[in-house]
Amino acid sequence: MTTTLQPRWLDADQQRIWRSFLNGVAKINERLEAELRCFGLDLGEYEILVHLSEAPDRSLRMSDLADRVRQSRSRLTHTVARMETKGLVARMACPSDRRGVIALMTNHGYELLVEAAPAHVESVRRALLDPVDPDDFVALGRAMDAVTSVQD
Repeated sequence: MTTTLQPRWLDADQQRIWRSFLNGVAKINERLEAELRCFGLDLGEYEILVHLSEAPDRSLRMSDLADRVRQSRSRLTHTVARMETKGLVARMACPSDRRGVIALMTNHGYELLVEAAPAHVESVRRALLDPVDPDDFVALGRAMDAVTSVQD
């Protein structure tokens, strides 16, 4: 049995806001990527380092890390392999589960994160916090909380 869903088209204001959102996210990501390039990092690598730095022993199972950084396991494996060649992370077998793999932040990875973090935070401020009214920023947080709380 096939059900035909009638599209709920966006009105002009909704379409304008949606496109503005897409363009804004793209502009923010481009700016953050550009700022991290001088540290030899991209935004995905930076996010991996942040999550590892916040974890006990600066290590996480790859499956948990994939969930936290919203990457497929395959994509994360490629990114971590690239970071491993840079000496930022190491991978090791999980002692409690032979099938599991743990990503571990190296001292070099931690030092690079400490060096890059101030510039990254300043980039976030210039790209989003500074141009947006504080009340609008709070509203954006509420909107994104609503989006992320929806169960698929």
